[in-house]
Amino acid sequence: MIGMEAAGIHETTYNSVMKCDVDIRKDLYGNIVLIGGSTMFPSIADRMSKEITTLAPSSMKIKVVAPPERKYSVWIGGSILASLSTCTCTFQQMWVAKAEYDESGPSIVHRKCF
Repeated sequence: MIGMEAAGIHETTYNSVMKCDVDIRKDLYGNIVLIGGSTMFPSIADRMSKEITTLAPSSMKIKVVAPPERKYSVWIGGSILASLSTCTCTFQQMWVAKAEYDESGPSIVHRKCF
């Protein structure tokens, strides 16, 4: 995408954490997990840790984990999700349609999923 500007993964992670409740930010900063094939670059965990550390409050302990099987984590997660949709469990009852979300907002997720 030549000529397009986008936030880096460290900025996106930081922005996501900052949108969460202040009470859970410490846990989120301490449990950053890299997954997917695009995280297979050498030293990406170290770089991510350094870049998040520069953005996060200085009192936060940053921990970035890059498990060796992360190349397959997305596929494994999709596989689990697909198997849930075919079982007789209540997974389909948790689905939220766009119209439902538009009508109720985030509270619909809490009502259906928790």
